[in-house]
Amino acid sequence: MRTGWFNLLIALVFISCPAVAQVGKLYPVDEGPKDPSFQEFRGKLIESAKNRDAKFVLSILDANIQNGFDGAGGVKAFKEKWKPDNPDSELWGALIEILSMGGSFTKNEFCAPYVFTKFPELDPFEHSAIIGEQVRVREQPGLASPIIASLSYDIVAITDPPATPIKMDGHSWIGIKLSNGKTGFVSEQFIRSPIDYRACFTKKNGKWRMNALVAGD
Repeated sequence: MRTGWFNLLIALVFISCPAVAQVGKLYPVDEGPKDPSFQEFRGKLIESAKNRDAKFVLSILDANIQNGFDGAGGVKAFKEKWKPDNPDSELWGALIEILSMGGSFTKNEFCAPYVFTKFPELDPFEHSAIIGEQVRVREQPGLASPIIASLSYDIVAITDPPATPIKMDGHSWIGIKLSNGKTGFVSEQFIRSPIDYRACFTKKNGKWRMNALVAGD
């Protein structure tokens, strides 16, 4: 049987060791269906993004929508940044991705994706979330590199904050740290930073409005 001092020693060892890898799980969360009006609105917004419907998107913007952290708010700044009249604008992919990844309510506001709303109190520049099941971790960037682990919805430390993708074999690869101290690489499509693009919505006068579409911190 372990003595009290032995248990204390073990605890101190764990406290003193830096977190180098999977530091917890972050499973998908979607509270959108709790509010039928929001659920309907979100469906229309996703469909409009798929159809590159600039008119609809502009119609649901809050007059003071936050576009970043440089003070450039409002619809005019949104249009200058995202150029919604362009069918090839990055806006469409960003909206579809964000709105398809769940989210949660805080009072009268809904924010997405869940990686932003539910991320624990860890340095968002040094940690990211695996957003799939059995995501392959490779020894080096590239599809030919050996698989050294698989992760499912793990929160991981990244090797070189801020994460700089490495292009190889048609994929972008992000370096991460594993719990055994080794490093590996996962395809960027299966990992997301909590401070990547997110959107927030509020209901005003009975209508849902997008009041933020930002990235960073």
